[in-house]
Amino acid sequence: MITVDGLTKYYGERAAIRDLHFTIQKGEVIGFLGLNGAGKSTTLKVLGCVLLPTSGHVTIDGFDVMKDPHEIRKRIGFLPDTPPLYDEMTVEGYLTFVCELRGVSGDLVASRVTEVMKKTALSDRRDDVISSLSHGYRQRVGVAQAMVHKPDLLILDEPTSGLDPVQIKEMRELIRDLKGEHTVLVSSHILTEISQICDRYLVIQNGEIIAQGTEEQLATQLGGGTAGVVIEVELVGHTQQAVDQVKALAGVKDVTVTRLEGASSTLRIEAEGEVRPAVVKALVAAGAGVLKVDRTAARLENIFLKLTHGKEAA
Repeated sequence: MITVDGLTKYYGERAAIRDLHFTIQKGEVIGFLGLNGAGKSTTLKVLGCVLLPTSGHVTIDGFDVMKDPHEIRKRIGFLPDTPPLYDEMTVEGYLTFVCELRGVSGDLVASRVTEVMKKTALSDRRDDVISSLSHGYRQRVGVAQAMVHKPDLLILDEPTSGLDPVQIKEMRELIRDLKGEHTVLVSSHILTEISQICDRYLVIQNGEIIAQGTEEQLATQLGGGTAGVVIEVELVGHTQQAVDQVKALAGVKDVTVTRLEGASSTLRIEAEGEVRPAVVKALVAAGAGVLKVDRTAARLENIFLKLTHGKEAA
């Protein structure tokens, strides 16, 4: 568990972050949201024992960042905004070196390195010198070094930075697979990705936490209730009857067919609240086969913009 109580960090007379309070439970995936310069990276660096706080208390699994930084480093994996790479080393050599630095038992090093390279799609680059890698592959190596010792807590600062759409999808699936096994704190500007993997969110603006909670809790805090949910459904066996039944459901505001190819289609559903179970039930009852149901990030984007805009206006 992570407990942050009154965390403040000054650079000279300027407070990068001030009086932060939040708790993260074991196994949670937390999204850390904020505009550029809001204080995200500074907060993550304090949690990663890269920076010392000016004041306040931070404990990770009962260890204090001021008193026990070495114990904390054993238990965390940290990907900063610039991955800590050694350009002259090969991918496999570097990850082996990281294992040794972090005290991984000698008989486990080779298997850990092989496992993490497979998870981050680096197996075919194992003998490449890091300086020869593209930005996207360097980012993957940065994520791999944070994971290779199987830490309890992963701190990821913009893990999808510089990745192409396929790599972003792979990274999203990787982080989703870590859920429950690891505690993950992830900072990202790509809300369409972060909305699909996180349990809760911390929103920071001008060095202060201005909101925290689930999407539902943040929406309620803004007085918007559950408005703004957008769902996309891919199905086969498209019929107008199926569309009409979805339109008739309580909470559904609008249904648009965004793709229609023979008997397959994609529906865009605007709704209030959690209507996905009812939508699937109605479609199946109408004889349609549901291939995929996704809730888009439209609401999270609206929440984020309202929170940050409101803070700036104040």
